[in-house]
Amino acid sequence: MRPSFTPHLFPILVLFISFSARTKPAAAGGAETGGVPFWLTGGNAFSGDSAFEVEYRGGLLVLANSFGGASYFIKHIFNHNKSFLVANTHFAPGGDHPLPYDYSQLGLHDHLDHHFTISTANKVLFLIHHCSGIPPDHHESIQCANDTFAELGESFDYSNSPDWSSQCEVVKAPVLPYGAEEESGHACYEDLLKNGFLVEWWTDPEDCEDCRDSGDKGHKNKNKFVIGICVGVGCLVMASFCCFFYYHCSRRRKQQSSFLLSRNVSSDPTSERDLESGSEQYHTQIFMYEELEGATDGFSTSNVLGDGGFGTVYKGKLRDGRTVAIKRFYKNNYRLVEQFINEVYILSSIRHQNLVTLYGCTSRSSRELLLVYEYVPNGTVADHLHGCRACEEALTWPLRMSIAIETADALTYLHAVTPQIIHRDVKTTNILLDRCFHVKVGDFGLSRLFPVNATHVSTAPQGTPGYVDPDYHQCYQLTDKSDVYSFGVMLVELISSKPAVDISRPSRDINLANMAIDKIQKQELDQLVDPKLCFRSDSNTRTMIERVAGVAFRCLQTEKEMRPAIKEVLEVLKGIEDEGRNGAKGVEADATVNDEDCLLWKKSQPHSPDSVATQ
Repeated sequence: MRPSFTPHLFPILVLFISFSARTKPAAAGGAETGGVPFWLTGGNAFSGDSAFEVEYRGGLLVLANSFGGASYFIKHIFNHNKSFLVANTHFAPGGDHPLPYDYSQLGLHDHLDHHFTISTANKVLFLIHHCSGIPPDHHESIQCANDTFAELGESFDYSNSPDWSSQCEVVKAPVLPYGAEEESGHACYEDLLKNGFLVEWWTDPEDCEDCRDSGDKGHKNKNKFVIGICVGVGCLVMASFCCFFYYHCSRRRKQQSSFLLSRNVSSDPTSERDLESGSEQYHTQIFMYEELEGATDGFSTSNVLGDGGFGTVYKGKLRDGRTVAIKRFYKNNYRLVEQFINEVYILSSIRHQNLVTLYGCTSRSSRELLLVYEYVPNGTVADHLHGCRACEEALTWPLRMSIAIETADALTYLHAVTPQIIHRDVKTTNILLDRCFHVKVGDFGLSRLFPVNATHVSTAPQGTPGYVDPDYHQCYQLTDKSDVYSFGVMLVELISSKPAVDISRPSRDINLANMAIDKIQKQELDQLVDPKLCFRSDSNTRTMIERVAGVAFRCLQTEKEMRPAIKEVLEVLKGIEDEGRNGAKGVEADATVNDEDCLLWKKSQPHSPDSVATQ
């Protein structure tokens, strides 16, 4: 929603006009118009009700006729709820009287003018004197009066005096305890009296009518009124200018966003054509916003598949019957436009059986940025390891090996294409699983195209805590070994079923990578491995897990030069799987998935960078 300056500036306009009107001491129509009814003695304007007469005395606005003749000055007026804060003049700034000389000036509940009511927001301060006995220790003794004490009541209730004060004389004064410390049942009485108390007023419209009929005093001060109108008009002009300026800036930002999308996409000779009319090689389709809105039932929350760092993913059904996943970016700001462009550009130029397929996107002139992917129905690896689907216990050790190999195969492909692609956000929540538990690596919003012949790219670290390469985080140098580190964390998750970061673990084990390195070095792997994997009872599984842990250990080295390339990791993992099958004497590794179609799919799909479809 576009914010508007107008709702914020109109109260300022009213304030200026009200201020100019307030100098007409009487705003006799205060009850009807919300004006202030107080008027100044001797002012050059009409008078109002005598109860609201104020005198300018010693720099204070003192009420002339109210409060039973006692001397009280106005500290603040709250026009919105017809109330004002007053205090005894003895406690005005610069005063040094610890207690008014006349106690009667404090007990006001019987002396108020009928126009005023003491607000129930106040509390009662009991000033207790001439006591025949000694009160409890926690009550405050008043300076210069040995037999006088103060106690703050719990509420605005004049009827209840302290139990121990029955043998004393009690004066009850209203106070607003805001700003005064209250501890253990007593308060600093001087601060309370200096703060004052809140009074509410009301005015009779008939009094205002009488005031208007009183002659010259009822005339408006035209000069001051004109000044108020001029100031108000000036504010209105300023508000209009601000609205125009904001609208102009908004249009310019929108145009810049469209230009940014156009400029970045056009950096490749065919990319603009890919976005506007679809890629000739991979058929990146341009969708209308209205179609995708309808496909998700108006982006209904019931269709939400998950939330990411840049947007929400919805399940939708297109008009042609395809079930798809639709990513809706949060806002069209500069950074999200960049992520949108990045993902469209990368996914529309690559194909691999273990990478999620991008079907299309909205155009750069669409009201929102939307990406349309193939729908992968079986959740994420994180869901099955330690998330909402962990209780299903579907991921047997053979399946986990298959997931590791297929993910490594996808990364090997990304690192082998020209220009090289660094995923930069490898994690189990970005590894999707189809119904046969085959891998689909997704979320390429942070991915980077690596310049040809470059050893690294200098860029600010981005990624997910627990997965970010520490060398990249410290030196700001992104390399393909950064993906290897993240993959090492994923291997440990597959072994342990533990999340990459868990603050409920001991401080040294919050980061799973640190925990894994520690356990492997101490040969305490059994304390890391998921008990459901039969690590202790199945020697063949134990051997495989130990070897995979060794691969993870190499991937998690702090110095990137010590980590293997992802292609080497893939070959080692395949070797471990093959030896495990031989060790199991021909027993089918994937015991959980018996679907014949799934097995045929796996056998029919090659696992190398050279297997990219070129249709």
